[in-house]
Amino acid sequence: MAMSGGLDSSVAAMMLIREGYELVGITMKTWEFAESSASGKETGCCSLDSIHDARHLAVSLGFPHYVLDIREEFNRYIVDDFVDQYLKGRTPNPCILCNTFIKWEALLKRADQLGCKYIATGHYARIREENRRMVLYKGADADKDQSYVLWGLSQDFLQRTLFPLGAYTKPEIREMAREAGFEEIAGKRESYEICFIPDNDYRGFLKRRVPGLEQKTPGGNFVDKDGNVLGKHKGYPFYTIGQRKGLNVAVGEPLYVTRIIPETNTVMLGKKAETFSREFFVSGFNPIKFSSLPDQLEATVKIRYKDPGHPATIYSDSENGLVHVQLHEDVSAVTPGQSAVIYDGQDVIGGGFIEKS
Repeated sequence: MAMSGGLDSSVAAMMLIREGYELVGITMKTWEFAESSASGKETGCCSLDSIHDARHLAVSLGFPHYVLDIREEFNRYIVDDFVDQYLKGRTPNPCILCNTFIKWEALLKRADQLGCKYIATGHYARIREENRRMVLYKGADADKDQSYVLWGLSQDFLQRTLFPLGAYTKPEIREMAREAGFEEIAGKRESYEICFIPDNDYRGFLKRRVPGLEQKTPGGNFVDKDGNVLGKHKGYPFYTIGQRKGLNVAVGEPLYVTRIIPETNTVMLGKKAETFSREFFVSGFNPIKFSSLPDQLEATVKIRYKDPGHPATIYSDSENGLVHVQLHEDVSAVTPGQSAVIYDGQDVIGGGFIEKS
């Protein structure tokens, strides 16, 4: 049982105990918080307080608890990639990479060592078997559904995964904690920050992580689509597609970041209409519902976690290994480096990384 010390994983553990499962609790230590923010404050998952809370719950429910130190792998695969993506002018989503390439692999490795058949987490998502495949689909709570961040899970991972919370809503989970006598857990706030940036200041983190970053990527030009200079920026890694605030460019109407060009240290700005796209490509596609994508299908695509989804025609381009997405409507801020997840109703068809259109 993957335990963060928070409400969701704690209630998931309670539910599995009630269902008769024999549990072993695992909390993953991913990061040294002293270098995460200017204050060095520990907050959110994998902080010392969270580890203590997870252990306390495990002791209360009568099952063993271990801390799994994956800081080296996390630093190498997640944090280094986070920095590298921004230096390439892209906007990464480290939580998706962590789920896919770090946490599940680490959990299954430890599960095998301990003789555990399954791993379980507190994600709001569901799994079923259909046509000899494990199908990931949305959790019952539409506001908390986390299927979007799980698109990278392989069939082998899904085969051995349990999501006890998938059929419940967040208010129901809080009430379960209260009824079990864990009032403090029931009242825990949710954490929305990236775990290794608890102050939510990714620009400050990049500066601390890359010595001399501001000298390596000095301020350059803001330009419009015709190449006209509109002003000076503070370094292209400090901007994201669709950004409006903090540009400090006055032209009489709001401007937005429409493109980042690292090769020329240029950030392109445009009107709101210029942030919209009708097509893009997806790399690293992981098929879930089907063993491979059909040549063409109609589906719904989400381009960010809270995105409601957009109708699209999906083309499988086997020649270059990319998936071609043709949107049926204009969509704002399609951002390279973020994830595109393709749905068939509630079911995840698969997902991958957004590339330039």
